[in-house]
Amino acid sequence: MCGIVAYVGSRRAYPILIKGLQRLEYRGYDSAGIGLIENNKIVTYKKDGKVNDLISFIGDSSTDGTIGIGHTRWATHGPPNQINSHPHSSSNGKFSLIHNGIIENYLTLKIALEKKGHVFISDTDSEVLIHLIEDVYNSLEKKSSSNNDLLYQAIIIALNEVIGAYAIVILEQGNTQEIFAARKGSPLVIGIGNEEYFVASDASPIIEFTNKVIYLNDGEVAKLNKNEDVIVKTIENKIKSPYVQELEQTLESIEKGGYDHFMLKEIFEQPKSIIDTLRGRINPKTNDIILGGIIDHESRILSADRIIIIACGTSWHSGLIGEYLIEDLARINVEVEYASEFRYKNPILTKKDVVIAISQSGETADTLAALELAKEKGALTLGICNVVGSSITRTTSGGTYTHAGPEIGVASTKAFTTQVTVLTLIALRLSQLKSTVERNNYDFLIKELRLVPQKIEKLLLQNDMIKEIALKFYKATNFLYLGRGVNFPVALEGALKLKEISYIHAEGYPAAEMKHGPIALIDDEMPIVVIANRKDNYEKVVSNIQEVKARGGKLIAIVTEGDQEVKSLADYCIEIPKCFREISPLLTIIPLQLLSYHIALLRECNVDQPRNLAKSVTVE
Repeated sequence: MCGIVAYVGSRRAYPILIKGLQRLEYRGYDSAGIGLIENNKIVTYKKDGKVNDLISFIGDSSTDGTIGIGHTRWATHGPPNQINSHPHSSSNGKFSLIHNGIIENYLTLKIALEKKGHVFISDTDSEVLIHLIEDVYNSLEKKSSSNNDLLYQAIIIALNEVIGAYAIVILEQGNTQEIFAARKGSPLVIGIGNEEYFVASDASPIIEFTNKVIYLNDGEVAKLNKNEDVIVKTIENKIKSPYVQELEQTLESIEKGGYDHFMLKEIFEQPKSIIDTLRGRINPKTNDIILGGIIDHESRILSADRIIIIACGTSWHSGLIGEYLIEDLARINVEVEYASEFRYKNPILTKKDVVIAISQSGETADTLAALELAKEKGALTLGICNVVGSSITRTTSGGTYTHAGPEIGVASTKAFTTQVTVLTLIALRLSQLKSTVERNNYDFLIKELRLVPQKIEKLLLQNDMIKEIALKFYKATNFLYLGRGVNFPVALEGALKLKEISYIHAEGYPAAEMKHGPIALIDDEMPIVVIANRKDNYEKVVSNIQEVKARGGKLIAIVTEGDQEVKSLADYCIEIPKCFREISPLLTIIPLQLLSYHIALLRECNVDQPRNLAKSVTVE
């Protein structure tokens, strides 16, 4: 959600900013802009629409500065138009700011500033913030005999008056040596080069230039002078020693690699990403599972009254699968909560609870807020996420990375399967510690888990056939997805994928619930996707299929290879390799991802950047 990129150094800033914004397009946005210092003046270009619209708008204008800021905006306060686009300027034009997040008390601040004579031209909370910084700066300037670090002081003082979330970068007119960056609740990473600095919402715009980065923590403000080391202070004005780390990802990992779209690339990357998730976590001789970020907390998990999984969107669906697996295999009570609702329901939490947060980005605002509440109540907090150094990994007491690699497509694919893989490992590890699964069955499940990547490779060979099915249904206006047991959340996820990227209304239901309402929708225009693998209440699912056929529904069935009974009833069948029920979600989701992808393409939708959606939802 929104994208930030900034540069200070000796290179021309404009191409770095534009390329960085293009690499951040996956986050979701509706306008873009850049600010440069040229001839000691701040020059701003901004435009509603995409980055390419901004490039066309700039045209042959002068863009020679070596310091600048860039932004892609996802509208919150005010419509997506040129005026509301970033960067925003102070009233005197001395300062320019880009901002991700939401300033919750912006209206109170705005009214106070208007009384002081400030005039605002946009509807945004962001413009209020730069005016506030300007106001504090002017007050300090009147009292100070030196301008040294006056802006740094002003930013720190102003941020103490702010309620809400922010990641900001600020330019100062006439100052071509330094930029200032700060964060609270919205991610920001600093790249360190040779007498140059890069700033971005995530590492993707930075990795082309350096692998040395600093992840700012909440409440930290950085001064980035190209001729000096990074200086970091807290908003309490305390000096911090920044931790420099090396990026693991490469430039190649965020390029399309010959695929037409990032989503398709990431669907086909799932065999590799699951191998990476499993790597080093299963002892090849004993089949014992070792999860380094959880091992120190195993005794507390085993003695817990319950495990509460908090997540949003696709991560919530993987959490539902985790609930089935942990309760079934380890016999521990599990509850799955929408993070966005959890903190507002006045939840009952104690020190005997374990709270697991799941998030691809590790920056999901609702999930972070729910985590903070859990910590306040004394619960053990653990995280499952993909991004090293993200906020959730720094907030929780422990956890596990998925190692999925960068996921650029907004609609999660490999994030889902690697999260489910991690949850399967956790369930199996707890079952081993509690001796709730017979050893032979445990070893069989480990063997099946290791075979998943090659079984997905086999499934992906059906891509062309799935495309043919998509041709039959891409004009449909509604879809119904049905599944039972551990594959009910897969039905939810399949429906979500279709909604996200094709804009077709779709719903997922437990197959048995079809009779309690959704059956009224079924007619010969309604496509029904049913997950009917052999190991999951097969006979009852067959009965549900017969009810669908009796009402003329068009049936697409996901079946176990060799199935004849459902095949004789369904209009279209997609076969998955034979597997244990507990492992099946890792396979049944693959054809549903491909079906959504091909339907969206046929509808001429932007599969990598679906409308109104953001990759990382960093506001509540």
